[in-house]
Amino acid sequence: MAKKSVRDALRLDEVDLSTLDPAGRPIGPKTKKEAAEDLVATGEELDGLQEALYAEDSRAVLLVLQGMDTSGKGGVVSHVMGLVNPQGVRIASFKKPTPAESRQHFLWRIKKVLPEKGRIGAFDRSHYEDVLVPKVERLLTAAELRGRYKEINAFERELADSGVTLIKCFLHISPEVQKERLLARLDDPRKNWKYNPADIDVRSKWSKYQDAYTQALKNCRDTPWYAVPSDRKWYRNWAISRLLLETMREMAPKFPAPAYDLEAEKARLISNDPLQ
Repeated sequence: MAKKSVRDALRLDEVDLSTLDPAGRPIGPKTKKEAAEDLVATGEELDGLQEALYAEDSRAVLLVLQGMDTSGKGGVVSHVMGLVNPQGVRIASFKKPTPAESRQHFLWRIKKVLPEKGRIGAFDRSHYEDVLVPKVERLLTAAELRGRYKEINAFERELADSGVTLIKCFLHISPEVQKERLLARLDDPRKNWKYNPADIDVRSKWSKYQDAYTQALKNCRDTPWYAVPSDRKWYRNWAISRLLLETMREMAPKFPAPAYDLEAEKARLISNDPLQ
């Protein structure tokens, strides 16, 4: 029997957030130590695959990270994307649209920062902000939201057709762990800067955001979603690193053949020694 993959274990086929355990470990290591050891080997293989992807220069990967505040989007960027050469990475973070961005189509700012061919991109928040917040704050009608879901599906299909492989991760965290992490930001002077008083306002709308996520996850599944348990930081980082590794293994990027004669270039190098 074939070994179950992380993608199979975490793929979100039935969207019912109440059945997902934010502290679960459905596959893989059961301890932080095991995860750390596995992350080393994962990083070594990822680094080689990323170099081949960069050299191949024909396709790209985009890691989409969505989740409530403190779910660990920034932590994933640091611990997972930090496993590969930063020259082959493009990271973008999305906050509330600026007035200039608000005058454009909602996908305008997203398209500006897509990863180039040969790169791995990571979105700390993404185009899904433009259906989550408007639903919670009632900034759009139901019909307008449905229209945006359709546009997102079409956009993601276009990305796939152009050679961009998406890995969409929903970082699932519990309200209890979020409270612990927000308190930690207030208790540690080195983390005070990460705290935003507006986080409490968003937290007070927890159930509304869970509903908004449910609708986005249900309506935008042309490209699969992966539900990543995120109460344990170490498990979250391990799981997403494996999702990235399995995806890149399947892509199997290849180093291109040289567009020159290897033996002739060796001979030129030997015969043109400036020290002789």
